[in-house]
Amino acid sequence: MSDERDDGTGESSGSTGHMRRKRYSGTHPRRFHEKYKELAPERYPETVQRVLESGKTPAGTHRSIMVQEILDVLSPCPGSRAVDCTLGWGGHSVELLSRMMPGGHLLGLDCDPLELPRTEARLRGMGYDAGCFTAVRTNFAGLSKAVMGLGWDGADMILADLGVSSMQIDNPERGFSVKHRGPLDMRMNPNKGISAWELVLGASAQKLGALLLENSDEPHWEPLGERLAGRRFGTTMDLAKAVQAALPGVAEEELKLTIRRTFQALRIAVNDEFGVLDSMLAQLPFSLRAGGRVAILTFHSGEDRRVKRAFRDGLALGHYAAIAKEVVRATPEERRANPRSKSAKLRWAVAPR
Repeated sequence: MSDERDDGTGESSGSTGHMRRKRYSGTHPRRFHEKYKELAPERYPETVQRVLESGKTPAGTHRSIMVQEILDVLSPCPGSRAVDCTLGWGGHSVELLSRMMPGGHLLGLDCDPLELPRTEARLRGMGYDAGCFTAVRTNFAGLSKAVMGLGWDGADMILADLGVSSMQIDNPERGFSVKHRGPLDMRMNPNKGISAWELVLGASAQKLGALLLENSDEPHWEPLGERLAGRRFGTTMDLAKAVQAALPGVAEEELKLTIRRTFQALRIAVNDEFGVLDSMLAQLPFSLRAGGRVAILTFHSGEDRRVKRAFRDGLALGHYAAIAKEVVRATPEERRANPRSKSAKLRWAVAPR
């Protein structure tokens, strides 16, 4: 009889050689890496469903936003060509692919070297082989190059879901969120460019303040620039505490918003998100086939302003035959079920035939 024992986490230890899973404090896992059931959704679907029903996003996954609205805009059909400029977890891509078969092909772009292989493997496991799905590691400034790389004359549909995926936000090692203690990094591609802590350390007060104002409309940009610039912050929590200390007398709720805006502004700067977006928007009209459709989800005013202006200018120049007159927002039901959808704005455009 073996000495195998269940330690209460679903893993056993003993003479069989299985390693006992490290216990976590309390009755439920709280840290990202302790949520082993959520991190393996294919093995623990019931746990994942319970998390979803509670209005949360399972660790290591992403809940796609405004899926039906995007499908309504893009109108996928069998044999069509699509580009998902922000592949992420692949939720939108799977919905598009299921409607593009047979004969369709989807090109998925993502610059994250950690998440892209996982998503590609997941979609391959769902039966989407190289004949219908191609993954390319690039940010969406590489749209035209990636489209030409497939020998296409353009795409029938282009989707861009801007911002950060839940997999990146929730992983403390990526340093995107104030909710978790981790290195102050924030790079979409951790092998390229400078991290957030390096950016702050090397910035002048004037430069950092201007960055906060431009990237997140931060009203306290001036004192924050003066108090944060040139300092070394090793972790996300160090930066959050420094923001609090820099604004004595500011109400708690306003402080929370300022901290989130500070993180947002640094993330945008670290990844040159506005520059990359401007580049993609300039390429869009020439990456669509006749009658092709584009849908873009934005999550803050700086992104939305750029998309709105590019679509408006494109319509005036004849690059688009029609554009969204108003933004489309998530339904009240979706906003309740997925709080991360509250700030989402969807705009669309259609190329002339």
